[in-house]
Amino acid sequence: MKTILNNKQLALTIRRLAHQVAEGHADFADTVIIGIQPRGIAFSNRLVAALHQFSPSIMYGKLDITFYRDDFRKQLHMANETDIPFSIENKKVVIVDDVLYTGRTIRAALDALLDFGRPAKVELCVLVDRRFSRELPIQPDYTGKMIDTIISQKVKVLWEEKDGHDEVVLLD
Repeated sequence: MKTILNNKQLALTIRRLAHQVAEGHADFADTVIIGIQPRGIAFSNRLVAALHQFSPSIMYGKLDITFYRDDFRKQLHMANETDIPFSIENKKVVIVDDVLYTGRTIRAALDALLDFGRPAKVELCVLVDRRFSRELPIQPDYTGKMIDTIISQKVKVLWEEKDGHDEVVLLD
């Protein structure tokens, strides 16, 4: 096990990402943040909390993509709650997830978003980009940390709320 981001580095990375997102969205009047269930929610909660310094009224939703996954019938997945209490029609949507790996989760999120309207633009914010593992042509607009991994390795994001401490690790 190798530490990629310790708790201080993780907090600093989230603050930096919040500043980068804020630079591109002025007052957030036409921007919404959508966290992907389940693993992107702890990250998106913290990102939105950091973004509140720029705009206290950010529209924030949570999206479950379980039934949009292309492996839904091959693996058993537990559905989570989708909570998007606003329209995304003609809004700029920032999708937030913890780790970008093959791109299939983001493809499923894009499919699921269309059930809530047609956004003007969609951007992607990820904490960790496993950049050489992509199966689909999906790239993040905002990246916390880029790492090179091999297929047998796994990136695990640990959160204080679930795991007792904040850390991003690489498992062999």
